[in-house]
Amino acid sequence: MIAETSSPGSKQAQRLLRLYHLYRLSVGITLVLLISSNLDNQLLTFANDSLLRSGSWLYLVLNILLVVFFENTRRPAQLFSLALIDVLLLCGLFYAAGGVASAIGNLLIVSVAISNTLLRSRIGLLIAAVGALGIVGLSFLLSFSHPASPNDYLQAGTLGVLCFAAALLVQGLIQRLEVSETLAEQRASEVVGLEALNALILQRMRTGILVLDGQLRVQLANHSALILLGRDHLEGQRIADCSPILVERLQLWRNNPTLRPQSLKIANSGLELQPSFIALAQSPHHQTLVFLEDLAQIAQQAQQLKLAALGRLTAGIAHEIRNPLGAISHAAQLLQESEELNGADRRLTQIIQDHSQRMNRVIENVLQLSRRQQTVPQRLDLKPWLEQFVADSRESALDRQQIHLRIGSGDFKTLMDPNQLTQILDNLLRNAWRHSAQVHDQAQVWLDLFVDPDSQLPIIEVRDDGPGVAPDQQVHLFEPFYTTSAQGTGLGLYLSRELCESNQARLDFKPRHDGGCFRITFAHGRKQS
Repeated sequence: MIAETSSPGSKQAQRLLRLYHLYRLSVGITLVLLISSNLDNQLLTFANDSLLRSGSWLYLVLNILLVVFFENTRRPAQLFSLALIDVLLLCGLFYAAGGVASAIGNLLIVSVAISNTLLRSRIGLLIAAVGALGIVGLSFLLSFSHPASPNDYLQAGTLGVLCFAAALLVQGLIQRLEVSETLAEQRASEVVGLEALNALILQRMRTGILVLDGQLRVQLANHSALILLGRDHLEGQRIADCSPILVERLQLWRNNPTLRPQSLKIANSGLELQPSFIALAQSPHHQTLVFLEDLAQIAQQAQQLKLAALGRLTAGIAHEIRNPLGAISHAAQLLQESEELNGADRRLTQIIQDHSQRMNRVIENVLQLSRRQQTVPQRLDLKPWLEQFVADSRESALDRQQIHLRIGSGDFKTLMDPNQLTQILDNLLRNAWRHSAQVHDQAQVWLDLFVDPDSQLPIIEVRDDGPGVAPDQQVHLFEPFYTTSAQGTGLGLYLSRELCESNQARLDFKPRHDGGCFRITFAHGRKQS
């Protein structure tokens, strides 16, 4: 039965327990002051004076000790003992004060009510039963020594009934309060979960998000915004210190919200961003929500859509183009074999042949984009694979083309489609030979395989000793159909980067003062679950 009491471990239970202690101490002090001022002789006609005085002091002293030793009790048995002692002591004072004529019966009802805030169900009703039996029984016992009227018995019975009524009423209220608290805790937990989910979504979004207050201080900045603006921390800082041009775009937007804000360029990273603004009308601090989009990603997505459409179009008309293109190339070849052609005409036929082959390569590359096979990554050890690739490349290389291989120490296992890696490296190798041959009689390429000391990821670098790439051309290297060679199609590097990304690798260009360098950063070798 004691197991049915409520756990007082919660903050609410501790507050109720302190209220119970305070109530008992207040009752004890009031009774002691009452008997000390001799008012009890005037108010209590049938009181046992010596017993009431001793009982009042005993009640005060015992409650002081109980407060000291049971100030923050957590055990249901101790709470039951505390309530039982209090009710029994008040019953004794009820008898000493002369029964229902005193007001101690009302104190018993209040004590039963407060104790039922800490006790539950039958154990709480047991305390009410002890109080009711004490009032009725002691009133009947006092009737033997003092004459009692029928009204006294009615008052005693009413007080007994009120003990049970107070216990039931308090338990019902406490039960409703607990249900409300449980529901509030559940709702609070759901709100916390939603806030955590929103924060996670906000941080994982690729769009940069800023929240600015009325003084244009950053109140919130997600991870993408920090990367786009090239900062490690922004919260609490003025956005004007980070990007004055963003403040200009914001002021122009406030003057005319219907206009689309112009893009802005970040000096640190060189990224071009497209801002957009939303005024939070319900915010008391005049907050503004700022979205930052990387135009390079938008342009890349647009290019992919255009290439996909171009691939489907080319796949449909490739047959119609190749037939006349093959006829032109064959006719030019037959003309070249004619002995009647002079040197100038032979040069013209050679131009026809070269451009026909170039057109055929463009068609092949676009078709390759449109019907690219599904990537099949395999667990690949790059060291033996690269050694075999270099050996095969040396056999097919021309006399004036050389390739050098250098392999560092470390774990070179990764996940990669070996056929696609061959296609990537073959394209980079031929580009490097072509650039090296522009300034040297002997075209040379260096392949370096090593492990990045920071990320511990395997890396392959393809370096040449050519003229390099101008800074204004480096930003366009991986754009489709962009080429610096009259014979190139502009799709080789774009396709190589696409193949790398489909294998969770990354292809970047690293500027050098003595040539060019393309770096492939591979993923870890463990399989994704």
